[in-house]
Amino acid sequence: MTRTASIPTVVDNAETDAPRVGARGWAALVVLMLPVLLVSVDNTVLSFALPEISMALSPSGAEQLWIIDVYPLVLAGLLVTMGTMGDRFGRRKLLLIGATGFAAVSALAAFVPTAGLLIGARALLGFFGAMLMPSTLSLLRSIFRNREQRRMAIAVWAAGFSAGAALGPIVGGFLLEHFAWGSVFLVAVPVLIPLLILAPLLVPESRDPNPGRIDPVSIVLSMAAMIPVVYAIKTLAVDGPSWKAGAFAAFGLLMGYLFVRRQNRAEIPMLDMGLFRRGSFSGAIMVNLLSVVALVGFLYFVSQHVQLVLGLSPMEAGFALVPGMAAMIIAGLLVVPISRRVRPRVLIPAALLFSVTGYLLVAFTTSDHGVLPLVVAFIVLGIGIGAAETISNELILSSAPAEKAGAASAVSETAYELGAVLGTAILGGIITAFYRGALVLPPGLPEDAAVAARETLAGAYTAAAKLPEQLGGALWDAAATAFGSGVMVTSLIGAGLVVAAGAIAAVTLRTTPSH
Repeated sequence: MTRTASIPTVVDNAETDAPRVGARGWAALVVLMLPVLLVSVDNTVLSFALPEISMALSPSGAEQLWIIDVYPLVLAGLLVTMGTMGDRFGRRKLLLIGATGFAAVSALAAFVPTAGLLIGARALLGFFGAMLMPSTLSLLRSIFRNREQRRMAIAVWAAGFSAGAALGPIVGGFLLEHFAWGSVFLVAVPVLIPLLILAPLLVPESRDPNPGRIDPVSIVLSMAAMIPVVYAIKTLAVDGPSWKAGAFAAFGLLMGYLFVRRQNRAEIPMLDMGLFRRGSFSGAIMVNLLSVVALVGFLYFVSQHVQLVLGLSPMEAGFALVPGMAAMIIAGLLVVPISRRVRPRVLIPAALLFSVTGYLLVAFTTSDHGVLPLVVAFIVLGIGIGAAETISNELILSSAPAEKAGAASAVSETAYELGAVLGTAILGGIITAFYRGALVLPPGLPEDAAVAARETLAGAYTAAAKLPEQLGGALWDAAATAFGSGVMVTSLIGAGLVVAAGAIAAVTLRTTPSH
């Protein structure tokens, strides 16, 4: 039996006049920020520990990739399932289970003796991490029923993501300068213990009063759709086009089709596909996806540029990114009063113009080999993405019925994770391809150094350091020049993605009022 979605065509105006929360509600927000900060720090801190992990555990090349990749693969595959589970069994309950598991596995991961066990631990972290993020966003929907307050709460929630991303390199740099690599996992324990104590006291439980039955087939189909697609993107980024990547992508898309068909035919589906027929929901999801692709792609090549080309340490590179992250946080907070007077179809494209400008600054200033132009570019880019994501996240939650907040939040988080994967894969893959194509190796280079230099900029840096000064300097100059040529093209593509996000917002959000 086909289910017809009963989603309103406009945001419920009663939300504007809903009761406002007091100090207890804002205290609950502070508690819910703890897992947000942790997960966003976790997204960036591991990359700084990877060299020490490699020296300690001696993973193979494939194992090293899986240490990084298995977490987002499992996380992306389970987000929709966990969001629906929260709607059924209780969002606070799922949050507490996820926090307990995440803290316990993090403590174990810090002391694993082999790369294989670390991969297994990372997979378990993805499993429990999938319980955390949809729960935090959907609980905000149930706590802050007044739309004006909810918009501010979501701005703080988004600011937590930005703050965590900025703290990741700084925290990672500090820990690795003073402690062993396992310390980057142990940081989860002191963050999550206060959550386990305070959440039962301050955060009210919420769930869908009329949940559907648990559908194991839908759960399997959702995982079978997401994991192969994410894996195909990763494979495409590392190895280039191949039959393996194509086969995984095709299988994932087929499973996605079967998942959608099953949801449309179910009387009470696991994920209400009618949400996607609402312009404010699907449009906001696409804005989130493309914005994150652009942001993560920017961070991917800028972090390499400031560390390898400009010679900053990991901690110095982290501090160089702080002004942009601060701009993102401030813009997300300041856009809240503006959004009461300006429609999203105007406000989001206007905000994203800042991000386009930031990308263009990168495209035409990296040849100066100075850090200041990149800092300014990231500030401008951060203003746009911070404002746009605050509005789009609020629209995603407001477009869904309150009882379906977990599933809606999970879709939003899936778009974020997929955007992070695509940002690295697409923009990272493009800059790598341009780097390899533009690299002109100096004569007399040993074969092993040539192979390493062709792989990545980091490979060229390591190889140049081992060569005689004159030959090493020539190799490094060639690598830096080749990387710079890729930065310009990648930046222009990033600007194009942001323009596409603005156009989607202007078209799909035209019936969405300001409040």
